[in-house]
Amino acid sequence: MRLRNIPGAREKIAENEWSIKDPEKNKGRWNEVFGNDNPIRIEVGMGKGRFIMTLAQENPDVNYIGIEKYSSVMLRGLQKQEELQLPNIRFIRMEAEVLTEVFGKGEIDRIYLNFSDPWPKDRHAKRRLPSREFLHRYDEILKKDGVVEFKTDNTDLFAFALEEVEPAGWHLDKVTHDLHNDPVMNEGNVMTEYEEKFSSMGNPICKYIVSR
Repeated sequence: MRLRNIPGAREKIAENEWSIKDPEKNKGRWNEVFGNDNPIRIEVGMGKGRFIMTLAQENPDVNYIGIEKYSSVMLRGLQKQEELQLPNIRFIRMEAEVLTEVFGKGEIDRIYLNFSDPWPKDRHAKRRLPSREFLHRYDEILKKDGVVEFKTDNTDLFAFALEEVEPAGWHLDKVTHDLHNDPVMNEGNVMTEYEEKFSSMGNPICKYIVSR
């Protein structure tokens, strides 16, 4: 379910003022990029950016960074940002595997994972964003009291994610297998494009929040 390829998307992203070039140069000093000491939250796999840009609009005292590896998808988010001109959001086109090269220890306040690629083949398990391998990466960049929030409609991926929490040394704080019918966890929920589509098809949305 990927957006069609847009010719020149990578070049347009590189030229955009809201897109961070050479992000590893900002490791440990992302607050300087934003010009304040507000908490920084990231979405790994932001798609077209609806979720994280809504959060940025609703929480002006929090800084957000949207991370996406597909240029044609990320370009849509940047185009929306050109209209909104939100001062508290930036974008990075990169692979999630290099998170620890881009962010310093304890630099991030919260990590959002929304409708991540399930990588269904067993040999690709390490590539799944809620895998223990990625939880170790998140551990390096999150503040001590930081959390990871994960949403998906893929029940197999969610079952896998739940199994990874304890072996990675994390703790399951909250969990639901039907977010939209859970009045506590659904309070203040911001839907992604995929979430709106899948829930309209009758697919229950699963969510967890984990911490160390």
